[in-house]
Amino acid sequence: MQQQNSDKLVTIIGGSGFVGRHVVRALAKRGYRIRVACRRPDLAGHVVPLGVPGQIVPVQANVRYPASVAAACDGAYAVINLTAVFQSSGAQTFDGVHVFGAEAVAKAAKATQAQVFIHMSGLGADDAQSDSAYVQSRGRGEAKARATYQGAIILRPSVIFGPEDKFFNRFAVMARFSPVLPVIGAATKLQPVFVGDVAEAVARLVDLGVADGKTYELAGPDVKTMRQIMSYVLDVTYRKRLLINLPFPVASLIGTFAGWLPEAPITSDQVEVLKADNVVSAGAVAEGRDLKGLGIVARGFDGIVPSYLYRFRKAGQFTAPTAAAE
Repeated sequence: MQQQNSDKLVTIIGGSGFVGRHVVRALAKRGYRIRVACRRPDLAGHVVPLGVPGQIVPVQANVRYPASVAAACDGAYAVINLTAVFQSSGAQTFDGVHVFGAEAVAKAAKATQAQVFIHMSGLGADDAQSDSAYVQSRGRGEAKARATYQGAIILRPSVIFGPEDKFFNRFAVMARFSPVLPVIGAATKLQPVFVGDVAEAVARLVDLGVADGKTYELAGPDVKTMRQIMSYVLDVTYRKRLLINLPFPVASLIGTFAGWLPEAPITSDQVEVLKADNVVSAGAVAEGRDLKGLGIVARGFDGIVPSYLYRFRKAGQFTAPTAAAE
């Protein structure tokens, strides 16, 4: 059966990344025409096969250059901003991407009279007590988006997991080479959410076509401490490693020096983020501003993570479940 494309155009700023490609797939299944705006469209060819020929088109845009964003959003029925950086470096600073960028996309959505504007943020962005520059910039970005586009929809996901994530995969890589794994924020609670559920939430909000101005908090069904998650990764990969709780002051010191490295494993700002729990608020649940409120049954990581972490076992998929961890 041939899919009938919609005449509605959706522009996804940052649509070629980890979350973006899943959002593209969810929207493509619904028949929307999709414009994937990113800094390097020549490297975004992987999103094109997610739809039928001509349905998905990568275009160049950089949130630090408003004119390029405006051009990418021209004629869009819905605009989705997924851009984010987890380490402030060079021109890609927290303020440049999360604050200035959020305002630039919101202005473009308003100028083109998009019916829906969705801005991706993160749980804890409203934490006024946080000393994290990342968290503070996320909060300021939300404020810019709301002030610029009336009815802007804010999405605050918890830690997002999936085959290409930099969360479970990173811990599994560490477990392959190090006999000892430091645990930062051992008691901090997280509520990991599947990237496919986040993408479905975005698609359903686009389907509704209502600029309701709400803030949705997206998370999975399981609340675990950081230490429990690290232990889970060891269980799934059949590795026996020593977990050592690392005090925040020590972790911050290490992060200060490690932060200068490209693709730093940890920065002092990320240590600050780990000081606060990352779970859905009671208010969001009560008001239906979560996955359940959108009619989505959240999937837990236990049924998904093993499907992509098996490659970190000593013999990959050929490792016997009864084999001794090593």
